[in-house]
Amino acid sequence: MDTITVAVDADVAQAYRTVSARDRRKLDVLVNLRLREATSSSKSLREIMEEVSRSAQERGLTPEILRSILDA
Repeated sequence: MDTITVAVDADVAQAYRTVSARDRRKLDVLVNLRLREATSSSKSLREIMEEVSRSAQERGLTPEILRSILDA
């Protein structure tokens, strides 16, 4: 295994820090799998970003909420 640094918002970082070591390992595996999928996909980065955008919108993320997150 190798270690990288990924920027996340403060809420995500705090949540990660407060879970048990066992749950952190599970989250590490999930992130690793998602990054592997994204980097080895035959889809373009644009296609992957569009899928993520659609998924976020389906879950209630609006442009206004996204803007407030990015401006924070």
